[in-house]
Amino acid sequence: MAKIDHISPLAPTDGFPNLPVIDGVTFAATAAGVKYQGRTDVMLAQLCAGSVIAGTFTKSSTRSAAVLDCQAKIGSDPTGPAAILVNSGNSNAFTGKNGLDAVHKITQAVSEHLDIAENRVYTSSTGVIGEPLKWDRIIAKIDDLKAGQSAGGIADAAKAIMTTDTFAKGSARSIVIDGEQIKIAGIAKGSGMIAPDMATMLVYIFTDAKIDQDHFQTLVSDCTDSTFNCITVDSDTSTSDTLIAAATGRSNATKLEIDSEHSKTFRTALHEVMLELSHLVVKDGEGATKFVEVQVTNAQTNEDARAIASSIANSPLVKTAVAGEDPNWGRVVMAVGKSGAQADRDLLSIWFGDVLVAENGWAAPSYTEEAGAAHMKNDHIVIRVDIGLGTRNCTMWTCDLTHGYITINADYRS
Repeated sequence: MAKIDHISPLAPTDGFPNLPVIDGVTFAATAAGVKYQGRTDVMLAQLCAGSVIAGTFTKSSTRSAAVLDCQAKIGSDPTGPAAILVNSGNSNAFTGKNGLDAVHKITQAVSEHLDIAENRVYTSSTGVIGEPLKWDRIIAKIDDLKAGQSAGGIADAAKAIMTTDTFAKGSARSIVIDGEQIKIAGIAKGSGMIAPDMATMLVYIFTDAKIDQDHFQTLVSDCTDSTFNCITVDSDTSTSDTLIAAATGRSNATKLEIDSEHSKTFRTALHEVMLELSHLVVKDGEGATKFVEVQVTNAQTNEDARAIASSIANSPLVKTAVAGEDPNWGRVVMAVGKSGAQADRDLLSIWFGDVLVAENGWAAPSYTEEAGAAHMKNDHIVIRVDIGLGTRNCTMWTCDLTHGYITINADYRS
C-alpha cells in the first residue's frame, strides 16, 4: 500500500471534532498487526442492552463475508447488549469459505469474551481484497479491547478504521425535545473505491435516542439516499461498504414515533451528520485537491437527474479538467449527452459557480474564459446544469482526479 505521508488539503483545519459522549456506548482501539505492525487497526464499540441497530450495505455481487453476516443480523432481538468490531488492513472479501470462517471465529470470540449473543456482534473489514484475514491476530486482542473500553474513545476508533485515509472523520449533532437532549455522533472511513450503492465505505453512527428498530432503519435508509449515495471519488463501488447505526435509548427524551414532529427534527440532525461525513469522505478522496458539487436541475425525472449528475461527477475528463483548473465546459456537455437521460442541447444551461457558461446550445454571450478560470481556482467547485425539461433535481459531490490517485493505487497492495 502506498505510504500516505500528507493530509488532504481539503481536510478540516481544526482537526478531528470533539464528539459528544453517547450514553450506552464505549470504545477501544488497538494494534493487532492485521497487515502492518505497530499500526492501530482494530476498534471495538460496546453497546448497552436494548440498543437497536440499523444498517445499509453494498449491493455489490461480490460483497464481503462481514457484509453478508451483518445483513443477516440487522433487526435481531435488541434485548441484550451488542458490539461492533472493525478491522482495517484486510477486507476479508473474495476469500471464499475462509472469509465466512473468519467472521464466525471473530464474532464467536467477541460473544464469549464480552458475554454478548453472537447474533448481536457485528463486524466490518476494510483493506486489500482477496487475501485471507488473519483472524487469530484480532482474537488475541479482544481482552485488551475489553479492558480498554472508554466512553470517550471514539476518536481512537475513528483512526483505527483508516486505510488510505489521510485524516480521521467525525461529525455530531444534538437536539432538544421537550427540554431533554438527544445526541448523535458518527465516524467514517473512506478515500478510494468510492461510488456507494447503499451507504459508503465504513460508517458508524451512535445516538442515545429512544426509537423502534424499524423506524430507525427507515430513517437511516432514507438519509442514505441523499448523502452517501450521492458521493463518488472514482466510480468504483466497494465490496465492503457498510453503514451501521446504533440507538441506545439512554436519552431522557420521549420516544421518537413515526411521522411525529420530534422524529422529523431527529431526522434532520441525522441527515446533517451523514451529509457531513459523506462530504469528508470526498474531501479525503485519494489525491484530491478540489471538492466538486454537481447540481442538476429541472430534469424530466428523478432518475434522469441522478443519471446526469452521476455522469458528470464520474467523468474522468471532467475531473481532470477540474484538477487542471481548466473551465472546459465542453466536457460537461459530453457527460450530459452520454448519461442516457433525456436532454436537449438547445435547452441546456451550464454554470461554473455563479458564472453562466453556456445556454441555448452555445456559449453564453456574457461568458469569458477568465471568469470561468477564476472559479476553477477555488477549493470548492460548483458545476450546475439546468436541463430545462422538467422539475426534478439532484446534487452529487465528487473530487478532482490527479496524479496522486494513480500514485496511491498503482502499488496499493505492496
